[in-house]
Amino acid sequence: MQKKILALAVAGLFSGAAFAQTNVTVYGAADVTFDNVKSEGAAAAGFNLPARNRVSANASFLGFRGSEDLGGGLRAVFQFEGGVSNDAAVTGVGFSFNRDSFVGLAGGFGTVAAGILTGPTRGLGTTMDPFAGANGITVNTGLLGKLGGGAGASQFDTRWNNAIAYTSPTFSGMTVTAAYVANENKTSDGFAGTAGQLDTYGYDLGLRYSLGPILAGLTYNQVSIGDTANTETAATRAAFRYNFGQGTVGLVWDRVELEATGIDRKRNAWFLPVTFNVTPTGKIVAQYGQAGDVSGLSNTGAKLFALGYEHSLSKRTIVKAVWSQISNEAGANYGFGANPIGVGVGAAGADPRGFQVGVRHSF
Repeated sequence: MQKKILALAVAGLFSGAAFAQTNVTVYGAADVTFDNVKSEGAAAAGFNLPARNRVSANASFLGFRGSEDLGGGLRAVFQFEGGVSNDAAVTGVGFSFNRDSFVGLAGGFGTVAAGILTGPTRGLGTTMDPFAGANGITVNTGLLGKLGGGAGASQFDTRWNNAIAYTSPTFSGMTVTAAYVANENKTSDGFAGTAGQLDTYGYDLGLRYSLGPILAGLTYNQVSIGDTANTETAATRAAFRYNFGQGTVGLVWDRVELEATGIDRKRNAWFLPVTFNVTPTGKIVAQYGQAGDVSGLSNTGAKLFALGYEHSLSKRTIVKAVWSQISNEAGANYGFGANPIGVGVGAAGADPRGFQVGVRHSF
């Protein structure tokens, strides 16, 4: 009831008539942690970062979603969702509709939506991450989708701009999703044959099965950059999770490929996410991930260790304490998939690590 009252109040600021026939829900999460992080072991001097404290917003967001019954089983659906930088000490709280924001039609045929979208590859990775909010220094995007390193999430684990997607109805637990990313950045004819040439487009396909204690998924995502080097990247991802009542155990497999003129790189990675309920309101959460060497490049693998405890104070509020470390081989520079800690992770062999304690409230 409080959500609907707030939604009506927000809608009234714009146009009561425009929202009169639409059911709007306000939702979101406030997630802030106190962190201590560092990075050490870099092969090059000057890239180790000593321990420092910080306050981090981990997937804090605010969203509005709604639908309108158009008759005959057809509905108009929309969503506007944005990240909230509620850890900004100087500039204040920042907000932008940079998360899944779209409009579409839904019915017995499924759902068609266009806008900023999470594709099935990113969606499967997020679903398999066992930590609340799938964000922070423990997130599996520290290794997934990457070739030898990089801080933050890879292109396969970020939302697609300028996208359109179809999601099928669920048949016996099975759902199909297909997304296309439009080539809006295509350059003019004048750029042909120069380094400025671009014609980027991609597609993201996924199958997901969810029934009872079992969840399984398979996705394939390919992106063509459209540059003069004919760069193409692709990710194949498979996952399985079983809920045994007292907790969950899963397995994620991820393969990334890069092809361009004179370049052919591949890399496999896998994750083992687990949860275990130790009390009715508390659980241990952990995952271990390992990225193999990039083909043709030795000592480019890495491992990610993450361990935490989450305690529910209510259905919507949890307190948490987590620890994570990425161990890079001498030629790798993987960094945290969210809240990276700076230039130190850019040096080969640097090992980012840290712990977080905080509160997450969902509404």
